[in-house]
Amino acid sequence: MKFFKKLFNIPIKEDKEIQKQEVDLSLDDLFVHNFIEKGGKFLYCLKKEEIKQNISSILSENNWKKVLVNNKELKTFFNEKEILLDSDLKKSIPFFTTCEHLIADNGDILFSSNQLKSTKLSEFSENFIVYATTSQLVKNTGEGLTGIKTRYKESIPTNISSVKNYEINKNDDNFLNYGNSNSKNLYLLLLEDL
Repeated sequence: MKFFKKLFNIPIKEDKEIQKQEVDLSLDDLFVHNFIEKGGKFLYCLKKEEIKQNISSILSENNWKKVLVNNKELKTFFNEKEILLDSDLKKSIPFFTTCEHLIADNGDILFSSNQLKSTKLSEFSENFIVYATTSQLVKNTGEGLTGIKTRYKESIPTNISSVKNYEINKNDDNFLNYGNSNSKNLYLLLLEDL
């Protein structure tokens, strides 16, 4: 490599400075970049009608006829004549839910007992559809946990966990995660609310 730099008369110091420059991305751009880099599927929406259209497309693309929904407000996104909504946990049924926060610096999605109840992430289906808003974006996990603590002062939720990997068949060499995979085939429907 140094041979070509000498041949083309490229100063070595200048090249190192170019490599060290970092690009400052906005929170949403940083999150989307990290989320997609990990294999997540991202759909940006400006209106709630787009959420409904995208859900319909996701369901038909994957040939899903039934969805697990444990939040009454989320049921409004479905035409119950076209899709069966279930509230009982079954690993074979995709799970449609909200989340607590979107973590920009690593592309993770933070959940709590408000979404998961007392069920571990690994006990849910491999297929998740998550509805979130741009106001849920935070820089890092610390800000996400602070946000949960601030929002739920009276009753802080339990079962706080995150999905860190969006590729089901990816091997995780971290021995701390052995037998507790929380990898999900995840679609994120992000609604602009700011």
